[in-house]
Amino acid sequence: MNVDLIVNDRLVIPARDLRWRFSRASGPGGQGVNTTDSRVELWLDLDACSDLGPFRLARLKERLAPRLLDGRLRVVAAEERSQWRNRQLAMVRLATLLRQALQPPPAQRKATRPGRGAVRRRLEAKKKRGDLKRRRRDRPRLDE
Repeated sequence: MNVDLIVNDRLVIPARDLRWRFSRASGPGGQGVNTTDSRVELWLDLDACSDLGPFRLARLKERLAPRLLDGRLRVVAAEERSQWRNRQLAMVRLATLLRQALQPPPAQRKATRPGRGAVRRRLEAKKKRGDLKRRRRDRPRLDE
């Protein structure tokens, strides 16, 4: 499966930068489960990938740091019975991971103060609650 990995409209990882590894998967598969290498591991060496560029590389290393092993990103797929389908799943997962990691960080929250009406409503609610508790406290007891 020498297919380039399309991450988004501006980034395509060439097939030569992807490394595949296959092994036997556990789970359903009948008699073929003991003989078929249907589990798929897809590796991408970020440092060796020439199409990333320094900005993308730095962002990926920062965002994917917990998932990296010696600078390489690994994705595993073993849900399906066929190796071909697991290969497709691994490609989709890797593309999704890279797409999410390359997104710009969210805008910083601008600190604001509550409006005058919100403050007034909050204080009125506190006053009501305090009055209710005060009325309960001043009631005479039946046991006395």
